Amino acid sequence: MYQKKLIVTAAELFDRLSAAWWIPALLMRLFVGYFFMETGWGKIQNLDGFTMRFAQWGIPYPAFNAALSAYTEFLGGALTILGLGMRFVSIPMVINMIVAILSVKLKDVGGLDDFAELDEPLYALSFVWLFFSGAGWLSVDYLVRQFVDKAISRDKSSIRADARFVPLADSEAPDR
Repeated sequence: MYQKKLIVTAAELFDRLSAAWWIPALLMRLFVGYFFMETGWGKIQNLDGFTMRFAQWGIPYPAFNAALSAYTEFLGGALTILGLGMRFVSIPMVINMIVAILSVKLKDVGGLDDFAELDEPLYALSFVWLFFSGAGWLSVDYLVRQFVDKAISRDKSSIRADARFVPLADSEAPDR
């Protein structure tokens, strides 16, 4: 009897924790968003040096790609903090990390242990998770969604109120 009550209590607790899924989404957004905004800003402030590193790594069009990477990190980080366009923002952020892994970091990887010690896969996975989970209710995305949902439901009710039965002309009637 006691064990059954303990199991039911634990299940109820886990249900309550599931309802708070927005907390890890918020913490993830704030952490990785700040990290990328800060590192992106540093790269923007020293774009010439960052471009030289791209050239040393053999990345084509180093000036363009360095600026693209730096601004992607900075703007992507800022939008991530706000939770604005989270699913859209996640795509270039994941791509940025994949490019970093493939063009720079993978050269020094000798096996799975080395790969597991890289930071970039974890950042990419963070954005993959945010892509699927969304920004959570404490975000600009949530506010926009509430506004859009209200506008759509308002439009649907006005369409239903204006709808009238209009009989088809004989030429428009389906064949029987």
